[in-house]
Amino acid sequence: MSNRVKLRDRKKEMTRQAISEVATRLFVEHGFDNVSVADIAFEADVARKTVFNYFRRKEDLVFDREDEVRELVREAIADRGQQPPVRAFQVLMRELVASQHPLFRITERPIAFWRMVAESRTLTAYARELQVMLADDLSAMLSEAAGRPRSDPDARLAGAMLMATLVVAYAEALRIFRENGKPDAALLGIMERGFAGVDAALAGTAYI
Repeated sequence: MSNRVKLRDRKKEMTRQAISEVATRLFVEHGFDNVSVADIAFEADVARKTVFNYFRRKEDLVFDREDEVRELVREAIADRGQQPPVRAFQVLMRELVASQHPLFRITERPIAFWRMVAESRTLTAYARELQVMLADDLSAMLSEAAGRPRSDPDARLAGAMLMATLVVAYAEALRIFRENGKPDAALLGIMERGFAGVDAALAGTAYI
């Protein structure tokens, strides 16, 4: 029974990934606002209902890795040992950059992806909304790890500053890449400056 469940889960994940890849390709080629869910279903050879079984809304087909991000951060903080929670987050981000994880890999593909996002007001608004949601989720994970209430202002400050650091660093890395520069150096450089700011702001708290 366990093997059947695992096989079913793998098939579901493969279907979800296939739909996401088709959707991203169509969005990049034609623009988010010019592609319907029916177009995606047809191209992916699934029913329109199947698409909504995996993705609640059309925007989720674009930003489909948020759960992966949350899980990576949750695991890093849970397995941090004696490290303070913010340190564990910082270590994880450095490791993801060093290992060329897709979240931070700078190639022509993310350039085309973010150009597509920028060309859609709907996606631009959703990206900002998602940034706030992820910062709030990070704040909650940090406060829980430190044994503090979810509303703790230090945790909220940490979440907002850390998320802003990543957004600015990634955007600058994309810009440098477009100019044929070294994106990883820019990414790490701004990331470390942002982390230093977080360390200074939270010095003396349970988070550092």
